[in-house]
Amino acid sequence: MQRVRVPLRLITGAAYDHVAVPVYVKIAALSRRTTGCEAGVAYLCGLLGLSRSSIERALTQLTRPDPVDDVCEVTSYRRTLPGGRGTTAVRRVRVTARDEHGAWVPTRAAEAMSPRHLRAYAALAYATSTGMPVSLTDLAQVLRHRSGKRTGEHLQLGAVKRLLDDLEALGWISVDRRAGYQGRHLYTCHDEPVQQVLDLDGGSGGDAGGGSLAIEEHHLTDSPDDPPPAVLGIRRRREQVVARGPVDNPPLPAAYRRPYAGPALSLAPRIWRVLEPVRHLLPGLSPYVVRQLAREVGRQLDEGQAPERLHARLQHRYASTDTVRDVGRWLLGAALIRHGCGLTTCESGRIWHTGEDCHVCAELRAVHPPPGLPVPEPPPPARPPTPRPARPASWCSCPDCQPAPEMSR
Repeated sequence: MQRVRVPLRLITGAAYDHVAVPVYVKIAALSRRTTGCEAGVAYLCGLLGLSRSSIERALTQLTRPDPVDDVCEVTSYRRTLPGGRGTTAVRRVRVTARDEHGAWVPTRAAEAMSPRHLRAYAALAYATSTGMPVSLTDLAQVLRHRSGKRTGEHLQLGAVKRLLDDLEALGWISVDRRAGYQGRHLYTCHDEPVQQVLDLDGGSGGDAGGGSLAIEEHHLTDSPDDPPPAVLGIRRRREQVVARGPVDNPPLPAAYRRPYAGPALSLAPRIWRVLEPVRHLLPGLSPYVVRQLAREVGRQLDEGQAPERLHARLQHRYASTDTVRDVGRWLLGAALIRHGCGLTTCESGRIWHTGEDCHVCAELRAVHPPPGLPVPEPPPPARPPTPRPARPASWCSCPDCQPAPEMSR
């Protein structure tokens, strides 16, 4: 299953319509080719099942700078054939930094969901991956009306609840009701739709909306300290507070994370060949750290570094390290880091494929010597030669005292 990383600013940004999210997902998936995304508007319409005007509106929003931070998510390059005939543009997504927040979204979801459902799914995927307790109020702050008189306003809690119910019915998410922090629901996002298991314990009411009040009001997943929504009414909220008395909420845990329940981790053969010297250290790592390790190895391989070079680097640094206390931190922060200058071919001050000293590193060491080494003092300036006084004339007959004979012309 192919997945792409959608920036959080695109999911929560008010400048992007719902249709911009599936269009970004497809362009990001197709731009992984060496030639980039060459799909035209008609082809994207067939993939996503959207109108031509919707695709063109999304492309306009993605290629224009955001008025808030002046960032373009997609770049488009026009091309012309040698005969002067035009062809489809080449589109590529913006290269995101490693520390930029985002959500991993399967490309299949962009074709199977509506744009609004996909945006809600992406927001849930980001919240579950970071271990963030999310409520309907939080999701309502992300989703907005994109048409009609209420354009730009946040969705009501009832509309958000219907979106989540649709995603659960389609099998894209699973909901553990009242199992989270302070009675919030716990959501699990799936890369593929899963078949829902029938729940026989459904409360005291029927299945057609005739259950108890707890089932009818299960959308109240926000904290009791949050302001009450307008649709609930003030009277009911006050009655609940008086009936249960004051509540001392426990402090929010520092890291609220559930155990990993995603697909089994598998690494590409080229990653395994690089990690062969430290393969015996991987079973003790978490899936998250192993994924970060595989991404770092893949990034360096995509830069042009040979697999034998990374293999030799790991083998040398593992052999020269006495004790490894934190394996994940050592692999990501010390073992895989390339030492040297800005040249990709430089490996710890030497050119990898020739073994010669790197001239850039030599110049840098001459200008900025490493700490701990004595700085050589500059040599003293050369003194001008002292003129030798003329030897006085002598009546000595030795050859050294006799003046040189004049040469005849």
